[in-house]
Amino acid sequence: MGRHPAEAQILCSVGGNMPLEFRCATTDFSKESVDLLAVGVFAGEAVTTTYPVDTLDKAMGGVLAEFIAQQEFTGKKDQTLEVDTLGRLAARRLLLVGLGEPKEISSAVYRTFAARAGRNANGAKAKSLALVLPSKIQADDARALAEGVVLGAYRFTKYLTGDRLPKAELAHATVFTSGKTDKLKSAMNLGARIAKSICITRDLVNEPPNELTPIVLASHAQQIAKQHGLDCKVFDRKALERKGMKLLLAVGQGSVNEPRLVHLTYKPAKPSKKKLVWVGKGITFDSGGICIKPAAGMGDMKSDMAGAANVIGLMACVAEIAPDVEVHGIIATAENMLDGNAYRPGDIFGSLDGKTVEIINTDAEGRLVLADALAYARALNPSVLVCNATLTGACVVALGQHCSGFFTAQEELAAKFNKAAADSGEQFWRLPLLEDMREQLKSDVADLKHTGDRWGGSISAALFLTEFVGDTPFIHCDIAGPALAEKPYSFYSKGGTGHGVLAFLRFVETF
Repeated sequence: MGRHPAEAQILCSVGGNMPLEFRCATTDFSKESVDLLAVGVFAGEAVTTTYPVDTLDKAMGGVLAEFIAQQEFTGKKDQTLEVDTLGRLAARRLLLVGLGEPKEISSAVYRTFAARAGRNANGAKAKSLALVLPSKIQADDARALAEGVVLGAYRFTKYLTGDRLPKAELAHATVFTSGKTDKLKSAMNLGARIAKSICITRDLVNEPPNELTPIVLASHAQQIAKQHGLDCKVFDRKALERKGMKLLLAVGQGSVNEPRLVHLTYKPAKPSKKKLVWVGKGITFDSGGICIKPAAGMGDMKSDMAGAANVIGLMACVAEIAPDVEVHGIIATAENMLDGNAYRPGDIFGSLDGKTVEIINTDAEGRLVLADALAYARALNPSVLVCNATLTGACVVALGQHCSGFFTAQEELAAKFNKAAADSGEQFWRLPLLEDMREQLKSDVADLKHTGDRWGGSISAALFLTEFVGDTPFIHCDIAGPALAEKPYSFYSKGGTGHGVLAFLRFVETF
C-alpha cells in the first residue's frame, strides 16, 4: 500500500502476531486502494447529497445512490450497508455505517463505528481498511477510532489450527481527516495501545479453565506488570494463611489448584495524595462447589474471573496513560471445585477483617474471596475503592446482558462514575443499597451469613461486601451480564468483552 503525506504509524497486536499499522492521511479517500472503505453517515433522508457519500456516489457514477435507495439506508444509528464497488473505486468493498443524528455524535459513537468496520474487515478477509467520517475529528475522536478498530478486529485464535485459522488478518488501517494531524497521530497511538490492553482482558476471559488456573492467572499478572513497569506482589497459600485470609482459602480448598492474591501497583513520577484501588473477582472456574451448578451453561463459568481480568487490563491501560494518581489493582483468585475437602453449607470461617461468616450456599463464592480482598485493599487507605465482579445472576435478570449494575452510598461518587461510564460508551446502571435488606445477612451462629433471600440477590450481595470496606468511599460493579457475550455488539467481541475497562479508565483519567 502506498505511502501518503501526514501519516502516523502505530504497531499493535490484534490476535496472533500480526501487526496492525495505523496511518492518518489527508489525501483523497476515494482513490485509496484498500480492501474495505468504511464511511460514517449522519442520519437524514438525503444522505446521497451530503459529504462524504456525495463524493463516493459521484466517483461510482450514481450507482451508490441506487444501492442506498434499494436498501432504504438512512444513516440511522448502527444501520449498515456493504456493497462491492464494482471496480469504480480504488477500494474493493464499501461499508456505510449509520452514526445517527449529528447532535448525538461522540467519541463513543466513533469507537462503535470503527469497531464495526474492524469486524466487517474480518468478515471480508480484508488486510487493509480505511475510515472516513462526515465531520472533522478531534484528538479524542482519533483515539476512539483506533480503539474501535483494534477491538472490532479482535479474534481469539490461540487454539485454532489448520483450516480454522483466519485466512487473512487486518494489517493496515487509515483514518482520513483534514487539517493538522500531529495531535491525531499521538491520540491514535494511545488508542491502539489502550485497546491492546483491553484485548489482554479478553484473552484471559477466553482462556479455557484447564489452562488458566489461579496460579497461571497470577503469573499472567506478573508478566503484564513486568511489561508495563508495574510493581506486582503475589501471595501464595502459605502467605494467605499467615495473613488470615480464611474466606479466600475456604473457596479454594476443594481444588488441587491453590488460590492466590495478586497486588499490582502503579505510582506516578510525582507522589500523589490521590489513591484509587480496584479489586477484581478471579474465580477461574466455578462449579458451584457442593451446591453444584446444573450442567447447562457451566462451561461459561470460565468467565467468572472477568473481574480479575478487568483489573489486569485496566492496570496495563493505566501504565499507558500514566496518570498523576496512584492506582492499585487487587485480584483474589481461586477455583471453586468440590472434593472431600471442599467447604460446605453450614461451615463458619473467619476473615482478614476479623468477622466470622456462616456459609449458606457454596455457589455464592465470589463475595467470599472479595471480602478478604476488600479488607486487604481497605488497609491501603484509598481515596476510592472500586470492586468489579461477575457476582450475581440476579443482576443479569434485572439489567440484561448488555448493562452492568453499580452500587455506592456516596452521591458525589455515583455522579462521577455515571459520567465516566457515559463518556466511555459503556452501560452501567445504579442500583440501590437498601439498608433494610441488611437484616438478611444476620446469622444466629456467626457475625454474618454470606447470602440473603432469593429476591434482590444483587443488593444483598453488595451489602455483604460493604461489611468489609468500613468508611472507605466504595463502588461495587456487578458485571455478570456483559462480561461474556454470545455474539458481538457495539465495540464488544463474542466471548470475553472487557466490559468495564474503558469506564474504569475514564474514571481514573478524570478523578
